[in-house]
Amino acid sequence: MVGAVLEDVLRPLVPQVLGVLVRRHGQFEACEDAVQEALLAATVQWPAEGVPDNPRAWLLTVATRRLTDQWRSEHARRRRETTSALLDGLEEVAPEQPPAEDDTLTLLFLCCHPALSPPSQVALTLRAVGGLTTAEIARAFLVPESTIAQRISRAKRTVAGGDFALPAEADRTSRLGAVLHVLYLVFNEGYTATSGPDLQRPDLTREALRLVRQVHRLLPDDGEVAGLLALMSITEARRPARTRPDGGLVPLAEQDRGLWDRALLAEGIALIEATMARAPVGPYQLQAAIAAVHSEAECAEDTDWPQIAQLYRVLSTVAPGPMVTLNRAVAVGMVEGPQAGLDLLATLDEGPLAGHHRVPAVRAHLLELAGEREAARAAYLEAARRTTSEPERRYLEERADRLG
Repeated sequence: MVGAVLEDVLRPLVPQVLGVLVRRHGQFEACEDAVQEALLAATVQWPAEGVPDNPRAWLLTVATRRLTDQWRSEHARRRRETTSALLDGLEEVAPEQPPAEDDTLTLLFLCCHPALSPPSQVALTLRAVGGLTTAEIARAFLVPESTIAQRISRAKRTVAGGDFALPAEADRTSRLGAVLHVLYLVFNEGYTATSGPDLQRPDLTREALRLVRQVHRLLPDDGEVAGLLALMSITEARRPARTRPDGGLVPLAEQDRGLWDRALLAEGIALIEATMARAPVGPYQLQAAIAAVHSEAECAEDTDWPQIAQLYRVLSTVAPGPMVTLNRAVAVGMVEGPQAGLDLLATLDEGPLAGHHRVPAVRAHLLELAGEREAARAAYLEAARRTTSEPERRYLEERADRLG
């Protein structure tokens, strides 16, 4: 019961409730603390008493009371007169009324405030809007958890007291890169959870998709916004085929493509085709184009690997990075032969992905294609030891067993 409530009800409500509180009262850090206390109360009370008819109103009421109690305690003597009007106002909450607008998008842009460094923007937004834990964010950044905790703490203090409203158009554009990167990371965490017993976290993919749709409505002519929406739509369309009944991972080449969401897939492909015909090409558009090429093949054997390799070559020029190189190594191996892919992969033996499980996983795949079964088996087992995702570990061990 608790797990279902947390995943299906609470997570999408967190940014909405936090947004309302920050809009009304400012003081970002105090408002987030109050929301976290309300979430804790929900996890204790709802399993016993049932989910309320209006979960958002319940959370908003409880969080507001916590905020009121906190401020009364802190300022009872020194600021009684100056805060009395505010405290009276806090008691008059009418959470039953639906909000005039969803504050989540405003909160998203607030977390990407220009006073914050890009890593801090992403970390704060993943925490406040995406609902990821500090540990999950640290894994996404490939940095120590303590580093992320410090970034989030400093970022909260920086945005405290800032205006809670969508920024003007010029300022909005300057924050857009961080906003899109945040949504990209939230979606990826939902599509392939970095840890835990489940491969996927659909609540995160749905929330990221919902938010990027909002950004697209706000900026319909931006090519990269459209590219990210297309990428998420195409990727999400394949999600029903990614797991077996027992929760095990099904790789793209082995998926039952009849299970894909054809309407969502068609929407994403149409969007990226229209966008690339009119807008300057960017990394999200290129990734969406790669996903579209994969998805247009009737079966894995029909995949247009030369086109995918070419798109990855362009992507490595437009937005070079270790993850791009990792994925490109697979495409190069499929077109030019496994050894060419292995040579490219060797460039990642040092750097931020040196200890990541995906490097030996890709190496194992390429070695298997090359017929080097024993070396491939060892690489699969090495990848299985490194991953913190239980479904991925089981899959990698199964691959190793097949070669044993």
